[in-house]
Amino acid sequence: MLVIIVLCALAVVIAGLIRHRNLHLWLMSYLRTASRRGDAARRAKGTKKQDVHVLLCLADHFEPFHGGVGAEVAQHRVTAWAEQYPRLVGHLRDADGCPPQHTFFYPLEQYEPTHLDALSDLCRGGFGEVEVHLHHERDSAEALAQKLSRYTQLLASRHGLLSRRRDDGRIGYAFIHGNWALDNSHPSGRFCGVNNELNILVQTGCYADFTMPSAPSPTQSRKINSIYWALDDPHSPKSHDTGVDVGSAAQPPGALMMIQGPLGLDWRRRKWGVLPRIENGCLQASQEPDMHRLDLWLRAGVGIAARPDWFFVKLYTHGCAAANQPMLLGRPLVSFYEALIARAAADRHFQVHFVTARQMYNLAIAAEAGYQGPVNKVKNFPQIFPI
Repeated sequence: MLVIIVLCALAVVIAGLIRHRNLHLWLMSYLRTASRRGDAARRAKGTKKQDVHVLLCLADHFEPFHGGVGAEVAQHRVTAWAEQYPRLVGHLRDADGCPPQHTFFYPLEQYEPTHLDALSDLCRGGFGEVEVHLHHERDSAEALAQKLSRYTQLLASRHGLLSRRRDDGRIGYAFIHGNWALDNSHPSGRFCGVNNELNILVQTGCYADFTMPSAPSPTQSRKINSIYWALDDPHSPKSHDTGVDVGSAAQPPGALMMIQGPLGLDWRRRKWGVLPRIENGCLQASQEPDMHRLDLWLRAGVGIAARPDWFFVKLYTHGCAAANQPMLLGRPLVSFYEALIARAAADRHFQVHFVTARQMYNLAIAAEAGYQGPVNKVKNFPQIFPI
């Protein structure tokens, strides 16, 4: 009887934790894709005789005013990145001879010209690119479209940032939604307000969204570990909850590409020594990158079927949060990059490619088109190229 009581109590605790961490939103998807993850793990470990190309993109929710700091502190944070990052990673090179790339998703509502000038110089030095981030609430579709259009024009004309579409020359950009509430997906209705946000993004030049995963946030989509086309339902929120995998069918007209980072469970790092922790591709002070986490990211199997040797690893961070800067602008991140490069040097079948968000999108498009050549030939193919 006592055993039954203990087991029931444990079941109640676990159910409560699942709800508290919003695992119910994606756990079934995770369980259904177990065989795919197993296959990805075998390929990543070299048990299948083929090359492994790690396409590593670090997407930074780059918010200089994070924590409500003043202008002086915000400027100091940006200056630290502009001055320290090249010194820290400038000696490192991937399989294509490129240093680590950092994609700065700079928030529209925090625009400060001196910040963007500094980031523009850093990017022209070959260390990354700038894309679009936005926090908003109780917004309208019309106001959102105007804000995005004005902001992207400003970044392009004043700072020489963002990209152009090869087909029509329009400004193109990648996007991350603030507070994770893409397409009005927060169940409280906060942090957005626009049910047809995906359509607005497409109309204003967005070529891909990089918001997910957001776990343990309640905004987390059911579809996980995927690169897919999401088609907007303007009458309902969270249209990206489902979609069509890129490469499995033609792009639906008006759909937006969603490039997700890894999401899963880490059984090595356990809560109370029993329950697995969530692995969501976040780099922060309490979640430093290491080779164990790399194995989990590869096991997630984010990719496109036509190129099983390409592992798309989109990570995210908040690079201006005070607690995170010692890790990102110090030894922890550098040591991880060095370990990656050392592994590649020791294994000719394992290659690392540092890519920006834009380049990751281009590689996805190339893979969808059936391209079978080297990575470095299609980072700018076929759609989006720098201004």
